[in-house]
Amino acid sequence: MTAKYASTNKPHVRMTERVIDPARLDCIDVTTSSHNHTDHLDADTLRPLLSRNPALRLIIPAANQAFVEERLGMAAERLVPLDAADAFTCAGFTLHAVPSAHNELEQDEHGRFKFLGYVATFGRFAVYHSGDTLRYPMMTSWLRDWPLDLALLPINGNRPERRVAGNLDGREAAKLAKDIQARLVVPCHYEMFEFNTASPELFETSCRELGQPFKTLRAGERLTFEAVT
Repeated sequence: MTAKYASTNKPHVRMTERVIDPARLDCIDVTTSSHNHTDHLDADTLRPLLSRNPALRLIIPAANQAFVEERLGMAAERLVPLDAADAFTCAGFTLHAVPSAHNELEQDEHGRFKFLGYVATFGRFAVYHSGDTLRYPMMTSWLRDWPLDLALLPINGNRPERRVAGNLDGREAAKLAKDIQARLVVPCHYEMFEFNTASPELFETSCRELGQPFKTLRAGERLTFEAVT
């Protein structure tokens, strides 16, 4: 992405180095894309990952399939197109698609959502990754079917002067985590590009005020999470 936008009026200057070369990851069965924006559908990341893992399946919003095929130059049979309420099971993990609003709940001419989050269920765990999203009416209703152990939520906020679609800010992410009763929330979408970031401080303060358990990770840091006994 840095190279793609280097000569534009919206340069994507990185704040952190890449943690690992995707070409080194040879044990991936499934990965997801929440929507078509380059930081969530990056050909320079996905092509080597797909090449290194010949059986890998890429889960995408069904509304975006034609765009994904063109950007990645990949065969349709390696894609798993989902719409909200659909699910796909692979290698012991079931991925459930739920809508996201970035900034709106956009749908194509067939009523399929263009932005998705995913709930991964495996063993006794349920993990929610919202993708890029703002909060929308009935969002908690979409998530109430799962006792969520972990929620991964963006905190970079919604600032029109950035000229990109927005997300939850730190306070909103903390409140959403509390409302969906996540056992733990981890913030994301910060400290990657200089123009589109936010300090985790507001998120952390809000979580403490709400009594919401959280963990802020640095790039490359590992999280070990135990099941409820």
